[in-house]
Amino acid sequence: MSPLKPADTQDPKIDSLLGKLGELIRQARQKVLRAVDTIQVQTCWQIGRHIVEFEQEGARRTGKDREDGLEQALIDHLQSFLLELGKGFSFVARQQRISTDGVDLYIDLVFYNYLLKCFVIIDLKRGKLSARDVGQMDMYVRMYDELMRSEGDKPTVGIILSAESNDSVARYSMLKGNEQLFASSYKTILPSEDELRAELNREQALIEERRLTQSTE
Repeated sequence: MSPLKPADTQDPKIDSLLGKLGELIRQARQKVLRAVDTIQVQTCWQIGRHIVEFEQEGARRTGKDREDGLEQALIDHLQSFLLELGKGFSFVARQQRISTDGVDLYIDLVFYNYLLKCFVIIDLKRGKLSARDVGQMDMYVRMYDELMRSEGDKPTVGIILSAESNDSVARYSMLKGNEQLFASSYKTILPSEDELRAELNREQALIEERRLTQSTE
């Protein structure tokens, strides 16, 4: 649309008024165009922001799903590995809930070893093993003894496993005062920490190999 031009009325006052009105209209049109441009830019920015956030959330979900899938695969393998050892392991539960003082805690794997007559509880951690993780397992062992151990059962033993990309960690946990029992009896039946660590590393490598193979197909 062409700019409004005042008509020549031969009357200077009227011409001046029309000129002022025309200038106001021209300025108003420019403001409208600038406002439209600003709104369009802001709208495009908002659209881009939502797309980026959606993609980032999708990446986070994919990463978490991959970690959860790896953890479940490792737990599946540990369950099979211990049952196939043929050393008295009997499966009890996965993700078993124990509650105390209104707090629910979940243990990844629980077995009962009928040769040792004790519960064996396993907690799998992702990443580097921390002092907090060790303390948490000690608490699990104490709580399991208090809540689940029956007359005739020997003290509960815990196994904490840390699945790291470079090297896994396996560590046993028993309540203080049971060290001699562990050394003289439990170690003759239970797999060693080195055996557990090697099995965890081997399974992680196989899982990663399968994942890479699937991604290239």
